[in-house]
Amino acid sequence: MGKTILILKGSPRERGNSSVLAGQVAVGAEAGGASVESFYLHGMDIRPCDGCDFCKETGVCVIKDDMQKLYPKLLAADAVVLASPIYWFTYSAQLKLCIDRWYAIWNFKQDMFKGKPIGIVLTYGDTDIYTSGGINAIHTFETMCRFLKADVIGMVYGSASDVGDVEKQPELMEQAYQLGKKLGAS
Repeated sequence: MGKTILILKGSPRERGNSSVLAGQVAVGAEAGGASVESFYLHGMDIRPCDGCDFCKETGVCVIKDDMQKLYPKLLAADAVVLASPIYWFTYSAQLKLCIDRWYAIWNFKQDMFKGKPIGIVLTYGDTDIYTSGGINAIHTFETMCRFLKADVIGMVYGSASDVGDVEKQPELMEQAYQLGKKLGAS
């Protein structure tokens, strides 16, 4: 039985550039024998963490929204892909809301990400990883994964502002495909 890959798409545009690249990751992972499930976070009801810390006592988040669907999938996934455009010097609010809510299950199972492969997919409108803010997102993901003891096993990122820009960059599309194959095999 192949690996299970969970892809979390943080773009507000369902066919945005980071979502298209995430789709290529899925194609690569499936070609490697993995099963893939993707979620378009912008279309989900994910509310911010209340900071109530009820989850510390129970391991359950009291907020009843679409994160309840994602929690078991995060636990069961063999690998996770985080995909986002860079908005205002870091990853999207949609992805941030989702990641903030990992706190509840992390309180329940603090080793849930230990050794779990993580793939990162980022697109930005600027031509430079630094002035776009993409580097801020990369540093945040690296720090987060270090804390969670997860393994960032690959990143795909590039300049793509207008819808469809990544599809005009075969090398970027190939990198995403190869990341998927790597995740499916890891």
